[in-house]
Amino acid sequence: MSRPPVLVVDDMMSMRRVIVHVLKAIGFTEIYEAEHGFAALSVLRTKQIGFVVSDWNMPEMDGLTLLKTIRSIDAIKSLPVLMLTAEGKKENIIEAVKAGASNYVVKPFTPDTLAKKVEQILGPLQMAA
Repeated sequence: MSRPPVLVVDDMMSMRRVIVHVLKAIGFTEIYEAEHGFAALSVLRTKQIGFVVSDWNMPEMDGLTLLKTIRSIDAIKSLPVLMLTAEGKKENIIEAVKAGASNYVVKPFTPDTLAKKVEQILGPLQMAA
């Protein structure tokens, strides 16, 4: 089963590498990266993205603002968005869900946890051999 193009948004290159590695292992082949929300919006304007994985805490534009912006643009408002954050507070999770997050992962996470969250959003995954 082919996976949609995905955009990984995180200000830490090392975290983007980890996320990209997991996404490749579960069948994603077209992966774009951005270091903050403004860069992510630029990618969303120029590429056909089918799924977004975004960190919450970033400079320039944080993930929650990015999520709210995505939900306000008709052409992409139904795009699945998985939020990542180091904040495990219940009120943050509630805020992300209210803003329209498709799912939520607290850092640090295991590759298996990330894969399961993606699967909950997009359906069953085929692990790459």
